Amino acid sequence: MYKRVLVKLSGEQLQGKFDSGFDAERAAWIANEIKKITAQDVEVVIMIGGGNYARGAQLAGGGVQRVNADNIGMLATMMNAIALTDVFNASDVPSRALTNIKSDQVLDQFTHRRALSHLEKDRVVIVAGGIGRPYLTTDTAAVSLALELNCDLIIKATKVDGVYDNDPEIHPTATKYSRLTLQQAVERSDIKVMDKAAIALAADHEQAIIVCKLLDEGNLAAAVRGEAVGTAITVS
Repeated sequence: MYKRVLVKLSGEQLQGKFDSGFDAERAAWIANEIKKITAQDVEVVIMIGGGNYARGAQLAGGGVQRVNADNIGMLATMMNAIALTDVFNASDVPSRALTNIKSDQVLDQFTHRRALSHLEKDRVVIVAGGIGRPYLTTDTAAVSLALELNCDLIIKATKVDGVYDNDPEIHPTATKYSRLTLQQAVERSDIKVMDKAAIALAADHEQAIIVCKLLDEGNLAAAVRGEAVGTAITVS
């Protein structure tokens, strides 16, 4: 059993039934899934994306500088963190949001000590702002945060049930991997579940990752129990 896990949630997961924006019903469903983890006496950190509002890589161009586009994307993650924390607390999942972008009026600044203090009080810590710098994705930020907070496992919750050699929504014959090594995930061009910088950082520090489908009820808790869900990416 793990003591502390990091769950990486994309912004798209939070738009739910909408084309964009924040779906409170979906957020409440996610809160219930996280509650199944905390009920096992496992501490939870969440790195939140912002793609339901804005993606830096998509905004860049046409006069919008890449640095500013990435800053907009980081602000989008903060919007998600504020709303998600409210929904979690309303769902009896005690939570606090922290941000790597300085914005004291709306969110507390992330510090290592503050995050650990919340975890020790059995609160879910929701982190926004990515890594706080442009040109780095929230995937990379998730791995960095997991290492900083000594998380035993990263769970990347996605819309598909693991890692495939091709996009299964486009290629029905795509092959799913039940297990990969971190080195394979770095070296193989067909493995695109996280950006290569994130995977390389995980490989350097032997940080285990599980990729599984968020919307399969109980998947997150099953992953924490060590059950075979999704794709495990480990040292060997």
